[in-house]
Amino acid sequence: MRVLAWAFRVVLFVAALGFALSNTGVTELRFFGIDLVWRAPLVIFLLAFFAVGVAMGLLGVVPTLYRQRRELGRLRRELKMSGKAGSNGAITQAPSPDVPPPVAAESSSRLGI
Repeated sequence: MRVLAWAFRVVLFVAALGFALSNTGVTELRFFGIDLVWRAPLVIFLLAFFAVGVAMGLLGVVPTLYRQRRELGRLRRELKMSGKAGSNGAITQAPSPDVPPPVAAESSSRLGI
């Protein structure tokens, strides 16, 4: 699987390199009403806009990450506090609903087991 992943990366890199080498012509970038013109190869503009898009996408995710980190911290503190409250040796965790309750010996004899 690793070989396949590396082969995909190499193919992707070669395709990007071929794209960059075939688009070396100078391109002009003009803004709406401003007399400002930037001249650079097309690949430079594409790389710059891609980098700005990635940065904006990451900035859009930051508030969600911080909210999740705060929630995790709150839940850990809550778990730690509940662990201290039940530290007298007794089991404070409720049994899982997936596990059936233990069957008494007399009820199993009635079932014929």
